[in-house]
Amino acid sequence: MDMQLKNRLALVTGSTAGIGLAIAQGLAAEGARVIVNGRTQEAVDRAVRSIAEATGNKPLGFAGDLSDAAQAEALVRAFPNVEILVNSLGIFEPKPFEEIPDADWRRFFDVNVLSGVRLARMYLPAMRRADWGRIIFISSESGVQIPVEMVHYGVTKTALLGVSRGLAETVAGTGITVNSVLPGPTKSRGVTDFVDALAQGDEKTFEQVEKEFFENIRPTSLIKRFASPEEVASMVTYLASPLASATTGAALRVDGGVVKSAF
Repeated sequence: MDMQLKNRLALVTGSTAGIGLAIAQGLAAEGARVIVNGRTQEAVDRAVRSIAEATGNKPLGFAGDLSDAAQAEALVRAFPNVEILVNSLGIFEPKPFEEIPDADWRRFFDVNVLSGVRLARMYLPAMRRADWGRIIFISSESGVQIPVEMVHYGVTKTALLGVSRGLAETVAGTGITVNSVLPGPTKSRGVTDFVDALAQGDEKTFEQVEKEFFENIRPTSLIKRFASPEEVASMVTYLASPLASATTGAALRVDGGVVKSAF
């Protein structure tokens, strides 16, 4: 299927690894001009090479911490006409609620929420002038079912659902769509590192830890495994395309059935 994305300018934040990298590669494979973002030039260059080798379409790059307003402003000056904004930048960290200080709450909101809000605000005027645009927030099933092991992370992902719906209402009647995507447990770099550490500590294989995770921590999963970043990227690539023009204000789950709801 042709996603009609050829030459569309797309920014994917936090796209040097995991879900963000898979999204950037998926968009590049469809012919989009993709801007890869990460905190360091080394990571950005590595992702650019990887995507170019996989797709034959060499992305652009921007190294910078987009939770910082000044660096976000520099990005917008460098690329003022982004048509597709995928807010994939995010951090997570398991920590008991009583041990989460104010500073961690602020850091998680700056990275997971405000970075995307800021970029959406900055790019919206150009999208309005063109009467076309796509804004996608990468939320999580943790925004619906707050994980006890990282409440602060879950709350930031809940916030993205509200931002996404509110912004979609703001651009009603235009050619701009705004949606959020809710991955479930996904085999991203951070998750892989976390599970590998658990496996080594308990002298178990990755597969054994994965099985126990879905038996004990996410028992409602219907696929009983971690999703791949590419499975999430497929949904995002579709939402970014003109083919998804009637999908807006929605929260779309790629959660493997973890959320026990038909809606």
